[in-house]
Amino acid sequence: MSKASRRPDREQIKAQRKERKKAQKALREELQRKGLNGSSHATISNRKCAYKDVEEERVVRNEAIWEQLKVFRAKLPVLLRRLSKIPDPRNAKKTKHKHTVLLIYGILVFVLQMSSSREATREMSRPMFWENLKRVFPELEDVPHHDTLKRLLWHIDIEQIESTHIDLIRQWIRKKKFRRYLIENSYPIAVDGTQKLSRDWLWEEECLQRTFDKGETPHTQYYVYVLQASLAFRNGMSIPLMSEFLSYTAGDSSKSKQDCELKAFYRLAARLKEAFPALRIMVFLDGLYAKGPVMELCRKYKWGYMIVLQDKSLPTVQGEFEAISALEPNNRYTRTWGNRRQNFRWANHIEHCFGPNEKKTETVHVVECLETWREIEKGGTREVSRSSRHLWISSEPLDRWNLHERCNLGARSRWTIETGFLVEKHHGYQYEHCFAYDWNAMKGYHYLMQLGHMFNIMAQYSEKLRKIIKDTGIRGLISFVRQTLAGPWLDHAWIKERLAAPLQLRLM
Repeated sequence: MSKASRRPDREQIKAQRKERKKAQKALREELQRKGLNGSSHATISNRKCAYKDVEEERVVRNEAIWEQLKVFRAKLPVLLRRLSKIPDPRNAKKTKHKHTVLLIYGILVFVLQMSSSREATREMSRPMFWENLKRVFPELEDVPHHDTLKRLLWHIDIEQIESTHIDLIRQWIRKKKFRRYLIENSYPIAVDGTQKLSRDWLWEEECLQRTFDKGETPHTQYYVYVLQASLAFRNGMSIPLMSEFLSYTAGDSSKSKQDCELKAFYRLAARLKEAFPALRIMVFLDGLYAKGPVMELCRKYKWGYMIVLQDKSLPTVQGEFEAISALEPNNRYTRTWGNRRQNFRWANHIEHCFGPNEKKTETVHVVECLETWREIEKGGTREVSRSSRHLWISSEPLDRWNLHERCNLGARSRWTIETGFLVEKHHGYQYEHCFAYDWNAMKGYHYLMQLGHMFNIMAQYSEKLRKIIKDTGIRGLISFVRQTLAGPWLDHAWIKERLAAPLQLRLM
């Protein structure tokens, strides 16, 4: 005789889901009574369209397209002036489009999140789409074919595109656009690496390689890896700043050693210092960079830092931290952040020895954060307690007055660069799509994508778009703008008035 099934039936599943919602509501109410604000996840509105008639929808569409493209529009004169200084390698007698127009077109491809070069050619060449786009950008001429841009990127000095990107951010810094988001009066910069694309065959000499030994036959894979530096602000805004491509040719081929993320960091840091020699900077790094030479370099450049200290990293420093914190019971601080209870302990002035015969020393400061919170277990109704432990190395001495800013608002903001990678890979920017196999053109597309992403982020955090984004979401907004450009929605006279008025960006 067969046993009765223990799997819940339909009614039991419904009852369990109902009980889970009740338990979650009861927990939220209890936390609110205790003054603990639970974390909320922003979601788009779940309601029917609020437009009463076609005219109201037309007004909203015109406002959305203007506010979304206003940041790009405001910086277009600077972009054109800066990009015009890049030498054009093409034969002037055989060119139809200026290289500046082609590069602006390339940035728009990523601002409007075209998924491929063929989609960009097809969609942006539609008469209505291009006519509406020219109303916002009168400087644009006849629509180019995307292959024309690709051929330009084969030979142009693409490093100048990134220099243009850096110049734009430098202007915003001078105008103090980010002043309210600083950490201890320093600009927070997160550094991390990510893979761009991989193939089973070698298409350029610069590609890195790795071999998988699983199975009977070893498998070699070739890939592109990028080290990225981004401004990582406390409000969640992460703006791409600078990229460093890892290259096989930059390694030591005589010893079969490839380029690595740590070597790329030293090159990236030197470029950052050259681009912003006097800027107060605080870098946020993961556990890979918990090394004496990295800390020495940051001190040389007069940069602050918060570096993740992993469990098995720098055992001497961790031993000193445990010993000093045990002898200084006053170095404790407990606080509530959101719905989490945090217990900090720290130890200052720890000597870290490194280098040949450990002759070099760096004075570091270590802080530990143990936090606990309550939640309803996944798929059930039982309330469970969760906990996590974070350990950081700080460049400055710690006390109870700077813990929250350096740890919660600063070091944790390093995760915004991971969020930026996620957005670029899966939310419309096609980070892993191979727009070109030529190494120079591939990097050129990467820099154009970073510019497009930067403009969209600045628009996303503008005050005027807050309500529309709440209704549609970020990707929904860009889709909304593309639909507006593709149809007869644009009020040309209204857009002309906006072009004649001064452009001002207000961030939330």
